[in-house]
Amino acid sequence: MVAPGSVTSRLGSVFPFLLVLVDLQYEGAECGVNADVEKHLELGKKLLAAGQLADALSQFHAAVDGDPDNYIAYYRRATVFLAMGKSKAALPDLTKVIELKMDFTAARLQRGHLLLKQGKLDEAEDDFKKVLKSNPSENEEKEAQSQLIKSDEMQRLRSQALDAFESADYTAAITFLDKILEVCVWDAELRELRAECFIREGEPRKAISDLKAASKLKNDNTEAFYKISTLYYQLGDHELSLRYTDATGKYESVMKTEPSIAEYTVRSKERICHCFSKDEKPVEAIRICSEVLQMEPDNVNALKDRAEAYLIEEMYDEAIQDYETAQEHNENDQQIREGLEKAQRLLKQSQKRDYYKILGVKRNAKKQEIIKAYRKLALQWHPDNFQNEEEKKKAEKKFIDIAAAKEVLSDPEMRKKFDDGEDPLDAESQQGGGGNPFHRSWNSWQGFNPFSSGGPFRFKFHFN
Repeated sequence: MVAPGSVTSRLGSVFPFLLVLVDLQYEGAECGVNADVEKHLELGKKLLAAGQLADALSQFHAAVDGDPDNYIAYYRRATVFLAMGKSKAALPDLTKVIELKMDFTAARLQRGHLLLKQGKLDEAEDDFKKVLKSNPSENEEKEAQSQLIKSDEMQRLRSQALDAFESADYTAAITFLDKILEVCVWDAELRELRAECFIREGEPRKAISDLKAASKLKNDNTEAFYKISTLYYQLGDHELSLRYTDATGKYESVMKTEPSIAEYTVRSKERICHCFSKDEKPVEAIRICSEVLQMEPDNVNALKDRAEAYLIEEMYDEAIQDYETAQEHNENDQQIREGLEKAQRLLKQSQKRDYYKILGVKRNAKKQEIIKAYRKLALQWHPDNFQNEEEKKKAEKKFIDIAAAKEVLSDPEMRKKFDDGEDPLDAESQQGGGGNPFHRSWNSWQGFNPFSSGGPFRFKFHFN
């Protein structure tokens, strides 16, 4: 009897014909089994029944090595592979079983089932028909007939899906493909077809899900990798950093898989350049964008992305040059025009007071980094730390600049204005502004607490 909770019982509930594994008997002479091989087979069968799959697999490996013509060893190893979810590894073993013993209906039935899941409908039907012609048991006959009916249904649905796709009725095609993929779950081509339907229906995330599955089902699936990367690229600014990292990895896979195709290399690098730029990795972006521009000096996308990276690195002259070059090739691009204007404002601003430089942080610094840098500098330049009058005046000015930088950069609205090239504390930058509140004498800052999380007008701090 098979224990209700055993691995074999669970397999049997999915593939009823696999129960033949436990009850299968064979003659040693027929299989050519020597004593050692028989021990491996028996021990492997017990380990499999106990759910110790890795140990069972080792025993069946040893049995196959000991007797390469033993069909039972291949069949049992295939069963372990299936229990481990490794159908690709199981298929060659089942084929070997059928080669060694043509009338082994259990192996042929199981192979047909796997072929059906892979969407190889003609090959699956051939196996099921041969099972029916080989004097099968009652259960095997029922199973083969059931699978044949299912395969015929999949053939019909596939034809309908292809017709709908050719007619540009992508909604209908998706409906048919949904039904097929419930049965043919490992069919990479049908998943790619459904992904294409999703793309044309404007559902890129669903397409990515199918393409990821297809890339795993088919070895060296360069086309799937390329489409995934392109979709991530098109999703653009709305995606998280993880998306950009994932997209970058896919594009790198494309280049490794097809290194001899120049077009793939250039387009992949162009998109990696974009991902690095949007993910605020300016050094990497500048490097890869420059490689693209060496191959295509007029590549507007690479010029724009490198310009954005230059802005993060505060290389304003270089950014302006890239935007101007891009504008020569596409003068109507609003993104280029706005980027150029921003770069020019930032260059002008950098010649005045730069709050990022005052705190010693990068332009993409997080708020926590800004507060941390502010507190450190506030401690260092606190006027009470200085006794010499000249040094004290210098510290007062430095301390006020530090407070101003913290006030601007820790406030989202003020920081955005500053990032756009406008100093929110500069009277010249403000219409009807009343001057810079930070440019006061040190006495007006009596009561200032540099360690508060609020603005400079709510502090209470008493100097000695």
